[in-house]
Amino acid sequence: MNTADLGLPVDVPSTALFTDQYELTMLRAALAAGTAERRSVFEVFTRRLPNGRRYGVVAGTGRVLDAVENFRFDTAVLDFLREREIVDEETLRWLAGYRFSGDIWGYPEGEVYFPGSPIMRVEGTFAECVLLETVILSILNHDSAIAAAASRMSAAAGDRPLIEMGARRTHELAAVAASRAAYVGGFATTSDLAAGFRYGIPTVGTSAHAFTLLHDRERDAFQAQVNTLGRGTTLLVDTYDVAEAVRTAVEVAGTGLGAVRIDSGDLLLVAHRVRQQLDELGARDTKIVVTSDLDEYAIASLAAAPVDAYGVGTQLVTGSGHPTSSMVYKLVARAEAAGPKAPLVPVAKRSTGGKTSVGGRKWAARRLDAYGVAEAEVVGTGPVPGELADRQLLVELVKGGEVVAREPLDAARERHAAAREGLPMSATQLSRGEPVLPTEYLHGASGS
Repeated sequence: MNTADLGLPVDVPSTALFTDQYELTMLRAALAAGTAERRSVFEVFTRRLPNGRRYGVVAGTGRVLDAVENFRFDTAVLDFLREREIVDEETLRWLAGYRFSGDIWGYPEGEVYFPGSPIMRVEGTFAECVLLETVILSILNHDSAIAAAASRMSAAAGDRPLIEMGARRTHELAAVAASRAAYVGGFATTSDLAAGFRYGIPTVGTSAHAFTLLHDRERDAFQAQVNTLGRGTTLLVDTYDVAEAVRTAVEVAGTGLGAVRIDSGDLLLVAHRVRQQLDELGARDTKIVVTSDLDEYAIASLAAAPVDAYGVGTQLVTGSGHPTSSMVYKLVARAEAAGPKAPLVPVAKRSTGGKTSVGGRKWAARRLDAYGVAEAEVVGTGPVPGELADRQLLVELVKGGEVVAREPLDAARERHAAAREGLPMSATQLSRGEPVLPTEYLHGASGS
């Protein structure tokens, strides 16, 4: 059963209160002022990447589509708003019939992005678009941060698979989203069964130290696990003495033992010793899995070690030091009057402190060099230059309120691998540096 992003209900009856109060008070004031129905364009972008990062990764798009579909103000929600006197009765009547009826365009999930990239564009009336700000940002900021960390880790791991195992290090629902984002970023499996159930991600897991400690002897624990799960299982060998545990593991399971896991100590040193011992015992095909607070730097430091797979938890689900992507949702164009035919005019925030924005409905394209490698992120308003027409990045996600771009999660995962491969080689360097592509702006008419 592949349930990946096929419109399953979210974990709450409605996403309508995944919002900040000021979105509803803005709606109330706009309805009273007669400006709520003005056609508007909002864009999601980030002004900068986290310090030292070379590229960002778009993740959470499928979850955004689910959230928009489930953005409904049911009776219980309306009663809550009425009791708190957050909005008036006129606004409550408007909310009761809320259904997003506009259009959403965006970078497809798994694509990379850079400062200023119009990651998502939401178009409709001001009233229906402004309400989606918080829920869209909360999903994209979280999931893109996890996917970016996962991408760096998978680049450092090379062909060695990565296991996501961070559920116990974050909120229980965030853990499911983190597993999904990690899969987009290149992880192969997850320990989180909810993520496997909801998104079809392959799941893995065998035993913890508690299982060994439960038994009178380590040998008894290994024997019980092998009897139940077969010789291909993974035995945890660092509860007591690693060398003794490896010897016992091979005696119990034979040379066909699937793998051993190391969860502590000097992983580089221990991995070499364990590999040598396994080979001497004839278990040459037995794999070595390492865990223990790994991040991309630790994974890179183990590149020369005889390690076959990595398990990552805390550092992954916290974005490896950058738990948000600092994305914002800004109004960039709006009509001067109500009605679908009223022309759009660009609008932009003008302020100091690095919080300015660029007005106008934008397109984005990625220019390639003579070798087919990306050399610039081009963002513009107005007509798209002919030479960039087939390099445009935004795709239609929602049309007239209907989702038109659902896809299996594997498609986003494969897209990310291809997008990262198309960047300059320095993109995957872990040393600090500027974004690997510059963002160039082309200004024209904002379009109507």
